[in-house]
Amino acid sequence: MVGMTLACLWRSMPVQAAPVMAAHRAVYDLTLVSVSGGDVVTAEGRLTFVLSDMCSEWSSQQQLHLRTVGRDGAESVSDSDYAVLEEKDGSSLVFRADQTENGQPAPRIAGEAHMHPTGGKVHYTAPVAHDVTLPAGTLFPVAHTAAIIQAGQDGRGQIAPFLFDGTVDTGALGTYVLLLGRDTQPVAGTFPVLATLAAQRVHVAYYNTTTRDMTPVFETGVRYFTNGVADQVDMDFGQFRMSGTLREFRLLPVPDHCPVPGGAPGHGGVSPSHPPA
Repeated sequence: MVGMTLACLWRSMPVQAAPVMAAHRAVYDLTLVSVSGGDVVTAEGRLTFVLSDMCSEWSSQQQLHLRTVGRDGAESVSDSDYAVLEEKDGSSLVFRADQTENGQPAPRIAGEAHMHPTGGKVHYTAPVAHDVTLPAGTLFPVAHTAAIIQAGQDGRGQIAPFLFDGTVDTGALGTYVLLLGRDTQPVAGTFPVLATLAAQRVHVAYYNTTTRDMTPVFETGVRYFTNGVADQVDMDFGQFRMSGTLREFRLLPVPDHCPVPGGAPGHGGVSPSHPPA
C-alpha cells in the first residue's frame, strides 16, 4: 500500500452526521473469482471479523484462512491473525499481526502507534524494535472505514487518506478510495437488521509508501452499510481474486457502563473519532 499523495476531486455537498459504527461479528465465505497468470488454479477461504466497543476504544480482530492449489497440484495453506486496540479519538493504536504459511510462522509484527495533529510515530516491538514516523492526518483502521462511509454520505467521488493498521513494518500505507455508488433503497439479503440501511460500494487500493511503485500491493472492493458492516468483499491478491459473501452476522452488545462527557455514567457511544481490510 504505497505512500504517495493522490489528488482528490471533491464535490460540494451538504455534510451529514458522522457515521455510527456498529460493534459486530461477521464471517465471510471466500470463493475464487479469477486468476491472472500465476500458479494458483483453485482457492477457497474464510474471513472472520470482530469489532467490539470498549467505551473509549475499538477492539478489532481479523482472521483470514486461505487454501490454494497450484498447477502442479501442490496445496498451500495460509492463516493470518490480526488484532488491534484503537482509541476512538484517533490518538493511539496497539497492534499485533501473525501469519503462518503451511504451518510455518512468519515473523510477528507488533507495536504501538500515536498520532498528533502534526503527525505521529510508530514504535515497533517486533519483528525488530524500531520507530517510524507517520504523516499528519494518518487514520487508524476503524477511523479509515468511517471516513469512507462519511465520504459517501457527503457525495464525494474519491478520497486518499493515509492508513496505519500495523500489517506492515514500514509505517503508513497510501490508500486511494473510489466511491462507486450508493444503494439508498432496502438491500435484499439474509440479514434483516441490515436491510433498512443505505449501502455504499467502494474500491480501495493500498500502496507502499516506501517505494515509487505505482502498482497497488493489494486491492479490495466492499459494499459497506452506513453502520460500517460489509456484506460483500472482493479481495485482489495479485495473481488471483476472491469474492467474499457474508455467511454469519450478529450485532455485539454495546457496554452500558461507559462514562459520558462530564463524568456521568451512561451508554457507550459508538461514534469513532475521525478511521482500508
